[in-house]
Amino acid sequence: MQSSSSWYPARMELGSKMAGSSIQDLADKQVLNLTTIGGKTGLPRTIEIWFVVCSGRFYLFAERGEAANWVKNIRRNPKVTVRIGDWQTDATARVLDRDADRKLWENVAATADRKYGWGDGLLVEITPFTPFAADPDHTISPGSQLTMRG
Repeated sequence: MQSSSSWYPARMELGSKMAGSSIQDLADKQVLNLTTIGGKTGLPRTIEIWFVVCSGRFYLFAERGEAANWVKNIRRNPKVTVRIGDWQTDATARVLDRDADRKLWENVAATADRKYGWGDGLLVEITPFTPFAADPDHTISPGSQLTMRG
């Protein structure tokens, strides 16, 4: 077993500022900062964008679809960083397929419509790089020992 201090990236420690909270607790925030790696330059590129939270993941709509540079960057390298206020974590992004992910797409679009009155564009899913990303009700407490199994 490997301890969290040697396995998780240093930035993950910033995510501990959500101690006692779940990702769902961030759902009422209006925007997040998404950092991708530029496909041509290899440099970090940050945008501010609307988001919704569903099942412990963030969802973003690219109004310009595949033409959006941040979507192009994700297609080249799905590793991203998400920041909301003082909370930050590394994550993995994927562009959803409207047909294959139809039910999810409809649910997320409805959530975005309730939050912003808008939910159009190409849908991108952001899965936070946390040990409990698949469990939106899990809370991270100060001093928790995180270990890698496997």
